[in-house]
Amino acid sequence: MIRTHGLRRVFKSRRGQVEAVAGIDLQVDADQVFGFLGPNGAGKTTTLRMLATLLPPTGGQATIAGYDLRHEPGKVRQRIGYVGQRGGADRDVSGREEMIFQGRLYDMTPRDARRRAAELLRSLDLEDCADRTTGTYSGGQRRRLDIGLGLMHTPAVLFLDEPTTGLDPQSRARMWDEVRRLRNEGTTIFLTTHYLEEADALCDRLAIIDHGRIVAEGTPLELKRQVAGDVVTIGVGGDPEPALDLLRGQDFVREATVEEGHLRLYVDRGETAMPAILRLLDGSGVVLETLELHRPSLDDVFLRKTGRSLREEAA
Repeated sequence: MIRTHGLRRVFKSRRGQVEAVAGIDLQVDADQVFGFLGPNGAGKTTTLRMLATLLPPTGGQATIAGYDLRHEPGKVRQRIGYVGQRGGADRDVSGREEMIFQGRLYDMTPRDARRRAAELLRSLDLEDCADRTTGTYSGGQRRRLDIGLGLMHTPAVLFLDEPTTGLDPQSRARMWDEVRRLRNEGTTIFLTTHYLEEADALCDRLAIIDHGRIVAEGTPLELKRQVAGDVVTIGVGGDPEPALDLLRGQDFVREATVEEGHLRLYVDRGETAMPAILRLLDGSGVVLETLELHRPSLDDVFLRKTGRSLREEAA
């Protein structure tokens, strides 16, 4: 549904040229949520604005829903929906009027625009406030309206630029449910985010971008397993060194250390390693007190790839 090769964007500043996006290659398949994860200023929004035809690329190629980004921008716009960070609804106009107007901009008849608006207002749970001015909407209602505006013409691809920034936890959870529903109904979604939990919860695949370059790409699980597999923490009775000597030589253990009296093992697959660990310790007479399995986080991936914590960057 989306394919890019060497996509670049250079801005001119008083200090010279700034390469905001430094030649990225992407492939996004249909019917999936693809996430762009990275800190503020990494190039996420610039990339998305180029793909949405709002910003011309400096170099490279891209196709969106089968059309060439640089040579067929009008056809690309017909196939995509775009929801920016700030939205675009007029505070003095009702949500229903905004949606009907959006439909008319895409050459829908008045009747079809009213029907489509009613359908989306119902599915986005905005019927109760549909005829109020948008200036009276809550943050979550405004964000759902923004998505409705992006969906009026039934696009093949929906671009969401940091869709939950500024929302309270309840509204964020509601937005996540809406994104999943859209994906299940056949909409391909490309979203940017700097929330680790959001990328982990929503994305079928994601790319981590830093300083305009993609530093990692894959499913959330694949990326987390690149770090060091899974982590198994073991508490034993007495001196942990005999257990450490026993386990560190096993084929399934990548790395083994003792931290604060506990064994910490990095293994390829925790679910298969734990039964083997139990058998080894039981056979050696080591007294097992605790056994815990931890999965690496996307922040571990970002730290390994960039040397910085994304949580610290966000803070």
